[in-house]
Amino acid sequence: MTIAKTAASGGTGLHPEVLAFTSSLALDRALLQEDLVGSLAHLTMLSRTRLIPSEDARALREQLVAIWKAAKAGTLVLADEEDVHMAVEAELTRVLGERAGLLHTARSRNDQVALDLRLHVREKVADALDVLATLLEGLAARAEAERTTLLPSYTHRQRAQPITLAYQLCGYGAMFSRDVDALGFVLQGVAALPLGVGAIGGTSLPIDREVTRELLRFSRVTMNGLDTVGDRDFALDFAYAAMRSLLHASRVATDFFDFSSPEFGFVKLDGEIACGSSMMPQKRNPDVFELIRGKAGRAVGNLTNLAVLVKGLPGGYNRDLQEDRQVLLETGPLLTSVLSMLHLALGKVHFDRERCLAAVESDYMQATDVAEALAMKGIPFRTAYKATGALVRACQEKGLPLAQVTLELAQSVDPRFDAEVLKSADPRLAVERKANAGGTGPASVEKQLVELKSHAARARELARAVPRLASLFDALQEAAL
Repeated sequence: MTIAKTAASGGTGLHPEVLAFTSSLALDRALLQEDLVGSLAHLTMLSRTRLIPSEDARALREQLVAIWKAAKAGTLVLADEEDVHMAVEAELTRVLGERAGLLHTARSRNDQVALDLRLHVREKVADALDVLATLLEGLAARAEAERTTLLPSYTHRQRAQPITLAYQLCGYGAMFSRDVDALGFVLQGVAALPLGVGAIGGTSLPIDREVTRELLRFSRVTMNGLDTVGDRDFALDFAYAAMRSLLHASRVATDFFDFSSPEFGFVKLDGEIACGSSMMPQKRNPDVFELIRGKAGRAVGNLTNLAVLVKGLPGGYNRDLQEDRQVLLETGPLLTSVLSMLHLALGKVHFDRERCLAAVESDYMQATDVAEALAMKGIPFRTAYKATGALVRACQEKGLPLAQVTLELAQSVDPRFDAEVLKSADPRLAVERKANAGGTGPASVEKQLVELKSHAARARELARAVPRLASLFDALQEAAL
């Protein structure tokens, strides 16, 4: 059996093996809703500009709506065509005959798929923004409950300075806040309507792209058809934003992977997220966090795949671009599933506050604070740094944590140490003294919490502003023709 576009243009149809090789239907049937919404808007424009009779437009709309409902009910069977666009046209032709061809007036699959993909990205960005808002809200709520929990911070994976857990969680939130901004940028990129440029150079038919733009709630139309049909910048932007967000998730996951190990012992994993071993009955493995890291690698691969795909392509549409489908269709679900799981998992970890505090009190992480206290007395910081370094070495030789240093020992190292300076060796005071913006001090953390909540609210707002496919479908099936 030979079918597909060669038959439509007067040829004999594609060889079955060529059809199987070139078909994207198995993947892009996931774009059915986007294709139907785009077709309804195009149909409405064709009817309003009198390019097709309103009676035919009503019949076509009725069948497009029927396809949508059948798909929702799980009863739709699409013909084995090259792609979802031809499959929809084949279904319309089965019911309406020759009249089905009216829908393709002034439209190419080049601008049709460009529209479908933009609608898809817009929808998935809205989903991701909602998940990011939930994650940020969860981080802020947990941080509020952990204002006084102390634990070490790390540079080079060596203990650095004492911080609060609230500050650590705000640090995670800062990363995901930038992801909200990145996805907002993606929305700006997909805000241009591609439909109406045809295959590459537009159409001689008197269409009105502004009608379609308003129906689909895009903010502008694309500038140049040659660029439009070959443009996948919006897909690269989305893949990059998703990759970056999943890299952030991976970094958070690595912290909790470490924190849950006996070597750290800072957190205990709830039984609902801890996985066992098939052989070792004592194991409580952080599989969730490991898989978050692993899945982040797929996002890196997706971006690389897209970048290599478009590298070196000439202007206009090229069939190579069909290979964007698998990458792009995976990106949205991958992003939302990982971020959702991270939110769930973070709610199922329990910090051992005593173990965390002991790690701080038994170490020398307040050394910088002691040096800065000396500097506040007018001593050059490098001089204070060297004196404090000598004090740390003296404490280490005696097996004495810095928090327990005596005035006698300190002054034997350098007489400029006094009781007031040594107060800064208390890890709680060391945290409280960091009052500067961005620091771990209580006032700074409060401001950071406000910022997190603001970004969560902005994510919700951006998501709500996105015209969703279901609402567009509802409006288009009732739109005036």
